[in-house]
Amino acid sequence: MDSPADSGPPQPPEKRGRPPDAARRAGDEEPRAAAVIRHRRLRTCVAAVLLTLAVLLAPVGVAASWASSQINDVDRYAQTVAPLARDPAVQDAITDRVTDEVVARVDVHRLSEYLARVLDDRDAPPFLVDAARSSDGQLRSALKTGVRYVVDKAVTSDAFAQAWDLANRGAHTAAANLLTGDGVGAIEIKGDAVELDVGVVVEEMQEQVIGTVLVNADQIPGADTSLVLLRNDRVSEVRDTVRWLGVLGPWLPATVVVLAGTGLWAAPSRRRALMGAAVGTGVAMCGLLVGLSVLRQLCLDAVSPAVTSHAAVAAVYDTLVRFLRQATATALVIAVVVALAGYLYGPGRGAVAVRSAAGRGVGAVGAALVRRGGDTGGAGTWLRAHGRLTTVVVAAAGVLVLLLWSYPTPAVVVVVLVCVLLVRALLGVLAAAHDGGGRRTLPVTPPDAEP
Repeated sequence: MDSPADSGPPQPPEKRGRPPDAARRAGDEEPRAAAVIRHRRLRTCVAAVLLTLAVLLAPVGVAASWASSQINDVDRYAQTVAPLARDPAVQDAITDRVTDEVVARVDVHRLSEYLARVLDDRDAPPFLVDAARSSDGQLRSALKTGVRYVVDKAVTSDAFAQAWDLANRGAHTAAANLLTGDGVGAIEIKGDAVELDVGVVVEEMQEQVIGTVLVNADQIPGADTSLVLLRNDRVSEVRDTVRWLGVLGPWLPATVVVLAGTGLWAAPSRRRALMGAAVGTGVAMCGLLVGLSVLRQLCLDAVSPAVTSHAAVAAVYDTLVRFLRQATATALVIAVVVALAGYLYGPGRGAVAVRSAAGRGVGAVGAALVRRGGDTGGAGTWLRAHGRLTTVVVAAAGVLVLLLWSYPTPAVVVVVLVCVLLVRALLGVLAAAHDGGGRRTLPVTPPDAEP
């Protein structure tokens, strides 16, 4: 006969063995887990918005920084326009322009009439007198050849290049002329035209031309002579846009950095967010480089060969934007370096292999150092214990160098990166030399690596 305790329906095992407190805790965990998921999703959305804004503003920030340097840094502007005086295509355009102006101001017909009268007074044969009167074309051609030789000699001289540099360093307004339309500089925007001022050649020409036959100093074009490079009804709009970029130049790059930093801080997965931002920035910089190439072609298409040679306009454009291209390429290289660093710090198979190889290499060098009596003792112990701190400090020092560098180039970024890697490797060797390199100094997988 069954006992009373054994009577009744059987209870499920989970209910029989589950204390009331455990069930209550399980019920409390469900809304808490849901709240954690909602919080993570919110952080992801905020980080995505901030990083997207930073990526989209990155090329604008680079362009604004370039425009600000041209407006506010007269030395940078002088470096920008200095090659124009030494470019063969620009020299040819200036020579042609000034030569045409000089020849146009010489009364060739009056000269031929004077020559005919002289021949007639000296009882020259009639056919010679008639030939002299009809020699306007030949005299003009000879005059043009002679004047062009003199002008070309002046334009290609070192004195002209030096005069060009001094003229564009004369005042701060000259540095801002192209972008603001004020003052006097090498490049001027007048109405719907972009002009290259060739008046700087006048003084040097006067020194060489005074006293030569047929051309007097007062017949040389004045200092307001300009060479039209481009004529388009949207030139003023472009100038206004660049002017605003110059105003935003000191602030926009800092805004991009703040947006990116805040986005990385808010991201649940900072390494992945950093890699995504770096890749996006790299793509944006490539887009800016493509845009500059497209704009170059549009400028060439807007030029009439009868007014200015395409070679001269191309040389002027390439010279003016070369620092913008350089800054864009620098940002692109930095983005690639950051993306690779984020990948190598992660749990990927390739990243683990690279870190393992680096650790074995550092350990081997440390062991060799110990065998030669180079045990680092307490210093090596400290370096082993603070490996992550030293890595952060070295990387931060490299970033600080780039921030303090006035105008870093891709070569500067590569050199700084190599120095950072060499210093980090040296510290790893010193840490490994404490115990002969018997243990790895670089972890195969970072402690906080994500799956």
